[in-house]
Amino acid sequence: MEKIDVILVDEHDNPLGQMEKLEAHRQGRLHRAITVYVFNTQQQLMLQQRAFSKYHCGGLWSNTCCGHPFPHEGTQQAAERRLDEEMGLKMPLKEITQTYYNLPVTDGLIEHEYGHIFTGYTDQLPVLNPDEAENYRFASLSEIEKELVSFPERFTPWFKTTFPMLAKQLRAGD
Repeated sequence: MEKIDVILVDEHDNPLGQMEKLEAHRQGRLHRAITVYVFNTQQQLMLQQRAFSKYHCGGLWSNTCCGHPFPHEGTQQAAERRLDEEMGLKMPLKEITQTYYNLPVTDGLIEHEYGHIFTGYTDQLPVLNPDEAENYRFASLSEIEKELVSFPERFTPWFKTTFPMLAKQLRAGD
């Protein structure tokens, strides 16, 4: 795995420095992250199944893509970069909210993140990067909610945290 630094932040997203990504996850240090949710015109979410080779949560279903801004990279730029890198999609994204979570993930790692959540809309199909994504599918908000209740073990911890908040916010905007 290539060495990438993440931006360490405080609980208000103020930068405090940087640390190598895997080490930040080992130590559970709070760092900045981006989460992207892409919908089609039928209001279905494009879910990503993480590559089985990922260093944590391989094979689990999650939001369209996620990642971390590089030091000195804005969250908008990072979200659009990761969407292209993981799913081969280029589109403008809109930041809709921010969130905080501190969640254990697989292999003793911790996702302690101040997350910026972005949405986008397209009917374009992805071109998956096999190092990042194993598969994709589309599902409605209600289908995902039912699956989260019946089979929560199929999803990443951060998706189980951020999706209900996003679904509530999207329905409030209807």
